[in-house]
Amino acid sequence: MSLKIYTKTGDLGKTSLIGGTKVSKANLRIETYGTVDELNSYIGLVSDYCTDTNSKATLKEIQDRLFTIGSSLACDPEKEPKMKIPDLKETDVEFLEHEIDKMNDVLEPMKYFILPGGHVAVSHTHVCRCVCRRAERLCVNMQEHELFVDACN
Repeated sequence: MSLKIYTKTGDLGKTSLIGGTKVSKANLRIETYGTVDELNSYIGLVSDYCTDTNSKATLKEIQDRLFTIGSSLACDPEKEPKMKIPDLKETDVEFLEHEIDKMNDVLEPMKYFILPGGHVAVSHTHVCRCVCRRAERLCVNMQEHELFVDACN
């Protein structure tokens, strides 16, 4: 018998954080980790269009780190999770900075704004950029509301 992904009990607009605490599906924490998950999904889509092996590997690393971020965001900061949530490290930030520097080395300096489009992969990459910026804004909002994340680590 297969495990069903629904319970037929209704959720009354609530969901559980890692740790078991029920919160509204409109909770800022839920919105934030949902946006990180959306970004991760779009990056997977971009990777599917990508033919360059190095770029695919970089995107896979980014997806792995986004999964870590989403897991941390999904934790109840008041409770210790039963599962080990991996930590982000300074080397993760350095990895991203290095990849950005490599891209900047081959790109001409930007002199004007670029309209999204021209190729399906390019258009999806622009969607990734927009979702990433939304995730960043939501994380800043969490920080401003003192909704800590690092208690899970």
